[in-house]
Amino acid sequence: MTMRISVFGTGYLGATHAAGMAELGHEVIGVDIDPAKIERLQRGEVPFYEPGLPELLRKHVDSGRLRFTTDAAEAASFADVHFIGVGTPQKKGSYAADMTFVDSVIETLAPLLIRPAVILGKSTVPVGTAARLAARVRELAPVGDDAQLGWNPEFLREGFAVEDTLRPDRLVIGVDKDRPGRIEEVAREVYADAISRETPFLVTDLATAELVKVSANAFLATKISFINAIAEVCEVTGADVTELADAIGHDARIGRKFLGAGLGFGGGCLPKDIRAFMARAGELGVDQALTFLREVDDVNLRRRQHVVSLVKRELGGAPLSRRVAVLGAAFKPESDDIRDSPALDVAGQLHLAGADVRVFDPEAMANAAAVWPTITFAESTAAAIADAEIVVVATEWKEFRGLDPHAVGEAVANKVVIDARNCLPADSWLDAGWRYIGMGRYSS
Repeated sequence: MTMRISVFGTGYLGATHAAGMAELGHEVIGVDIDPAKIERLQRGEVPFYEPGLPELLRKHVDSGRLRFTTDAAEAASFADVHFIGVGTPQKKGSYAADMTFVDSVIETLAPLLIRPAVILGKSTVPVGTAARLAARVRELAPVGDDAQLGWNPEFLREGFAVEDTLRPDRLVIGVDKDRPGRIEEVAREVYADAISRETPFLVTDLATAELVKVSANAFLATKISFINAIAEVCEVTGADVTELADAIGHDARIGRKFLGAGLGFGGGCLPKDIRAFMARAGELGVDQALTFLREVDDVNLRRRQHVVSLVKRELGGAPLSRRVAVLGAAFKPESDDIRDSPALDVAGQLHLAGADVRVFDPEAMANAAAVWPTITFAESTAAAIADAEIVVVATEWKEFRGLDPHAVGEAVANKVVIDARNCLPADSWLDAGWRYIGMGRYSS
């Protein structure tokens, strides 16, 4: 069944969700307060890098099934289902999430609802937010209780967001169990395609739905920091963390995924979400329950400093004016997102220490240069590594994983590579005469 849908917020989450809903057969209008962003999207241009999204966006802008506006009233009169996909960044000077954008959507949209409507929040919010917003919607909306709010957390992976939108591994719908209304019924219509393919469809209370995303991110962050903490032990004992991860990954209770030791996690979700989770636990008086996440965060940040220290050690403690190639600026491959990027953090720290840093990333150059305009950004991998004394692989792009160590060896001044993502074939680099330094594994 075709539905009329609005998506408030056209950033990474909102633009992807809007295009995905159009692909599923719905009529969609995206809403944002930024006229320049709306103009680009209306031309079929995606203002960030996400594989497959430009093609999907242009397809449905051209078909007329997807359009964009800055006019909330237009969206309110057009749609029967409204998604909230705005950001919840970390507050300055605090671990807590900034709810300004989410609250603004409710304050703008609710007074415009003059016929029955369902609002589904997708943004990652502190537990308790949905109940508060639902009450505010009923208070502000002219239709009163016929304006219903539920929570539908997103589980997008950057680089795979289109796939995750069209073929999710699960759907979670949070409803007020005392006021369930039409939320589940409407959600089933919106996601009929995924449900027909037997995608798990879970209906929970509002608080549970809010906690699903942050709990999942906290678990993933813990698993990543766990193996990085073990890597620290491996480095002083001579053990190989990669072989160790392979061995424990065979345990079905543990699994091998996310047991890759390296530079740690970053991006716009995991770091801010675990910090906001800790902050909310403190507000609820159960801060001790999540104290362990502080060490998870600390281990993660320590990996960046560790790589910086390795570079300084290899340069004899004197990085001033020494040329270092940093391959990668995005926090992960298949993304141009440099938010809380470990790669860019390492490059920045080395730059501040006086090193002659040359950075290259296949997609994140413009974003990185806007944050670090004083760093030298090379136009290619070859330009970045030319005459380098050390090469640091900081983001595991396929282009970097597939480098020919013999060819690279002819371009550098000194054959030293720090594999900060444990993504290179170490034996090949060693055979080519390189000093190879991995994370939590042997160094030549």
